[in-house]
Amino acid sequence: MRAVPMFLIMLSCTVSSALAQDPVTVDPAHYKLEFENDDVRVLRITYGPNEESVMHYHPAGVVAFLTDGHTQFTLPDGQTVETEGKAGEVIWTEAGPHLPKNLRGQPFEVILVEMKAPAGSN
Repeated sequence: MRAVPMFLIMLSCTVSSALAQDPVTVDPAHYKLEFENDDVRVLRITYGPNEESVMHYHPAGVVAFLTDGHTQFTLPDGQTVETEGKAGEVIWTEAGPHLPKNLRGQPFEVILVEMKAPAGSN
């Protein structure tokens, strides 16, 4: 009887850690650390035509599009969300896990500034 609850706890921890994986670690081909300090982490994200990543997590942040982009994000529950951005556009993005895919037949590049601490907490 004790084995089942322990198994469920272990499975839950495994799923949680899988969803919270750092993209720089799990997908260095697409995610490059450009800058980091106590407040922010800046990533350069590049995808080739129609490339996709693995499930990973980002804290809330600001995305600056260096190229036009059309991206699909698969969420942990299997739901998909498509987004589009134009070169030069800057948007806010909420924290969360996702699996991104470049839906364009052209390379895609953005800069992501991830927030480390809530605003005004310093």
